[in-house]
Amino acid sequence: MLIGMTAKAKVAVSLPPELVAQARRAVAEGRAPTVSAYVAAALEEKAKLDDLAGLLSEMLAASGGPLTEEERMTADRVLGG
Repeated sequence: MLIGMTAKAKVAVSLPPELVAQARRAVAEGRAPTVSAYVAAALEEKAKLDDLAGLLSEMLAASGGPLTEEERMTADRVLGG
């Protein structure tokens, strides 16, 4: 199905009733044009967060791993935390 020059794929999902109600409220309040658009936007944000988490993991691995407790304490002291 093509809508506005963007390909769409139709899927069926099961959601908790409270999430469906939240999506419908967003549509009723004009915060989303459709429930499908609301869900698509949520999935897009989740994908961005997943990509960011992957990038942060790679950066952490490249820098020698997470800070040790001693390194955290030193950083807190230097940064006034």
